[in-house]
Amino acid sequence: METRVAVMSIIVENTSAVEELNAILHEYRDYIIGRMGLPYKPKNINLISIALDAPQDAISALSGRIGNLEGVSVKAAFSK
Repeated sequence: METRVAVMSIIVENTSAVEELNAILHEYRDYIIGRMGLPYKPKNINLISIALDAPQDAISALSGRIGNLEGVSVKAAFSK
């Protein structure tokens, strides 16, 4: 199956969604190349960047599931 490299940017404004977010990311762990999380205390948010190598359908599904979490925003950028 053909895979694509992508980066996903996640902004967590609702900290009660973190546990569910981590559970979703755990389901996709085989596709995750790396992950970086930064708490930004002045705004009380968390910024997460994830590098992926996965089928486009899996990346889109992951993005959709994360985007459905209340207080969580996500955007994905794909390599060509």
